[in-house]
Amino acid sequence: MATPATDDYADAGGMPQLDFDTWPSQIFWVALALVLLYQILSKKIMPRIAGTLEARQHAIADDLDAASSLKVRAEAAQQTYQQALADAKARAGEIADRNRADIQAQVDEATVKAEAEIAARTAEGEERIGAIRAEAARNAKEIAVETARAIVEKLAPGSADETTIAAAVDRALAERGIAR
Repeated sequence: MATPATDDYADAGGMPQLDFDTWPSQIFWVALALVLLYQILSKKIMPRIAGTLEARQHAIADDLDAASSLKVRAEAAQQTYQQALADAKARAGEIADRNRADIQAQVDEATVKAEAEIAARTAEGEERIGAIRAEAARNAKEIAVETARAIVEKLAPGSADETTIAAAVDRALAERGIAR
């Protein structure tokens, strides 16, 4: 069932919003809606949005400040680390030098002891060699004297003079550098 007001508009052949008779009330209600909307936005919603944006801006600034502070602390920690590393390398070098010097001193001491022992053994060996040579020379002289006496006895029995034979053997050994 149709109402008389809607039938009039429908018969007029247009939309009721475009009817110039209703424009002043429509403009009033649109203006009232815009004013109310503006009031709600400016008093309630916009301050909240502004507060949120300001809080975000402060949070970002605080985060940037904290990041800057952490960066400075990290750089200081890195410098401290680098200094500690350099100090540790220097100490390690000093310890290595000290150990190298201690080892060299021990090697030098052992070398001196070894050289002294070698010198003592060499002297002892030379002494023994000298004694053996002297003994060999005495033995060679005795053998040479006995051999010469035996030859002289065979060639001229009874004419072997001990002193003459010993002198001749001494002279022959001295010429060859054997007598001592």
